[in-house]
Amino acid sequence: MIELTEQQVQALENPEATPPRVVNPWTNETFVLLRVDEYERLKEEEYDDSPWTREELQALAWERVKHEDRDEYDDLPEKP
Repeated sequence: MIELTEQQVQALENPEATPPRVVNPWTNETFVLLRVDEYERLKEEEYDDSPWTREELQALAWERVKHEDRDEYDDLPEKP
């Protein structure tokens, strides 16, 4: 287990900056610090982080333009 620095502890206590980000100085990779309960919630079975399918993206596009001027969207495929 890694112990937090004083700066990291202060960042965790700042609600505007939650979740705090940390950078690995050797690789420049950025990481996010999460509480264990938040991490566990994200790992639950109902959480789906897979990429959206083409059908899902098309359904979202149709929802977005449903109430807009249809003339500018004439080239969109038919609703799935």
